[in-house]
Amino acid sequence: MNAHVDAPTATEAEIRVNLAACYRLVALYGWDDLVFTHISARIPGPEHHFLINPYGMMFEEITASSLVKVDMKGEKVGASPFPVNPAGFTIHSAVHEVREDAGCVMHLHTPDGTAVSTSKEGLLPLNQTAQLVVPDLAYHDYEGVALDLDERPRLQRDLGQKNIMLLHNHGTLTVGRTCAEAFLRMYFLERACTMQVRTRMLGGPDADYPTEPGVIEKNAALGRSEGMGSLARQLVWPALLRKLDRLDPGFRT
Repeated sequence: MNAHVDAPTATEAEIRVNLAACYRLVALYGWDDLVFTHISARIPGPEHHFLINPYGMMFEEITASSLVKVDMKGEKVGASPFPVNPAGFTIHSAVHEVREDAGCVMHLHTPDGTAVSTSKEGLLPLNQTAQLVVPDLAYHDYEGVALDLDERPRLQRDLGQKNIMLLHNHGTLTVGRTCAEAFLRMYFLERACTMQVRTRMLGGPDADYPTEPGVIEKNAALGRSEGMGSLARQLVWPALLRKLDRLDPGFRT
């Protein structure tokens, strides 16, 4: 089957395939949390409609046609037998409301991502992967399960124009113009968190092998560059879709 690489001009059908692929990949990489956590993708147009998971389906079950379309009030656009996770609506609507470039928003509760988000030191530039992430990283204080829409302005303020966030005591979040970009950012963020957790298991802060500041800045500049988006869309995402097609192309239906 042909690979769909989403872009700002992609059709809703293409976006549905890519978002369903995101859910399947999260399950494949072991990042899911039963039916909790969520990934959204915005449908082009002035309405700011976006797609999100049908609450109650496992990520490995999600297909392009099963995704639920909602408006900025949290009301379903079109028929679906499934509800939408209210906490998911709070978080994703907050980002889609103010970020025109937010084509896709991913939020996870992985053990390592949550461990680092709960640590006072946060994510440190201990290695190459983390150094690509840290310059684009924001933090948001925990306010409880995100059921209160009044939290949205604070989440918007804390994220600003950055594309990666650690939600203190909660989990991880990434933003991308496309599903490809949001997924690659999440991959780097999750890997960096796992690497930090494992480094800390080997010793304490005094055991870290230092990186020269100039090297950190060189990697940071690479992480901020437009080339990362091209890498995601042109190389990584098509390869991931081919992998899913080999395993189970049912996500496209």
